Amino acid sequence: MRDLRRLEMLGLLAISAVALVAAPARAAATYPNQKEADYVAREFKFQTGDVLPEVRLHYTTLGTPQRDGAGHVTNAVLMLHGTTGTGKNFLNPTLAGELFGPGQVLDASKYYVILPDGLGRGGSSKPSDGMHGRFPRYGYNDVVEAQHQLVTKGLGIDHLRAVVGTSMGGMQTWMWGEKWPDMMDALLPVASQPTQISGRNLIWRRMVAQSIRNDPDWSGGDYKAQPRRWTYTMPVFLIMTDSPVRLQKQAPTRKEAEALYDKTVADAQSKFDTNDYLYWYESSWDYDPEPDLAKIKAPLVAVNFADDEINPPDIGVMEKTVAKIPRGRSVLVPESEKTIGHQTLTLAAVWKPYLEELLRSPASATARKP
Repeated sequence: MRDLRRLEMLGLLAISAVALVAAPARAAATYPNQKEADYVAREFKFQTGDVLPEVRLHYTTLGTPQRDGAGHVTNAVLMLHGTTGTGKNFLNPTLAGELFGPGQVLDASKYYVILPDGLGRGGSSKPSDGMHGRFPRYGYNDVVEAQHQLVTKGLGIDHLRAVVGTSMGGMQTWMWGEKWPDMMDALLPVASQPTQISGRNLIWRRMVAQSIRNDPDWSGGDYKAQPRRWTYTMPVFLIMTDSPVRLQKQAPTRKEAEALYDKTVADAQSKFDTNDYLYWYESSWDYDPEPDLAKIKAPLVAVNFADDEINPPDIGVMEKTVAKIPRGRSVLVPESEKTIGHQTLTLAAVWKPYLEELLRSPASATARKP
């Protein structure tokens, strides 16, 4: 599959009338100059060698670009979402309500905030648009390259005040720092670790992916109706991303636990396109930033949570990796009534003090090399 031009054109003609992983409804324009748009990357080449004539990259922006005397944007902040989300996740009250309002750390009257939908998700190009299982097998390097094209070619920005990412977005934040070390003033990866996915983290992801690949209704990705059997493994997502304490509060009896399991399965059957979901979980195949961490120049604060089952602190990854970054440090937020496991990433009140710390540092005077 070296050139998918013809397949893409056929896929565009066959776009489903109802996409099960459609982008969330447009948020009300509650922040200054809030906008949504698409950038089309032409002749996009994936690391596998596959080429699509057009890749659509959907994004939301808040605020207005400010420029210096040479015309360079000085106030742009890129925010990267997690595996199952879109850029609009950052507009949820527990995030936006702590970040973008007047006087807050990313006050949208002062910053130009960019919220892209990652390749394969939301309003960006994805398998469910029509190509299904013939869509190129993208990895995180492809997702990050698409983000970079959106920022530089689509929005004309050659320098970022900060890159902030949560979960998968945190993983991609490490990659941004390595690939374009002179392009940002600060990096804040939240709920992520800068090493290839392995151990329990890989096993549970593979459990989900293999349950799809072995669902007899998947048909190699060419199904006519959404496969359902694989969705009975979906509650593993709850087990990995939520805290045992909060799960116990949500389901304190056998009956309530069974109801929570059933609801999780039903939600998966009604909300997700199976191919999209499979690609999400398998796209981390090329993630391994550890060998190049010393290339990161910008100040970096990595924030993790002690009760995060996806990034458990006791495996010792952060101690050995962050030490390789000249201006990097790691923060472990203790378990408390304010944390909810991996999903603490949705509570900006917990991690925004570290972003405030980073932004107190002066903007970089490094050369602009997008």
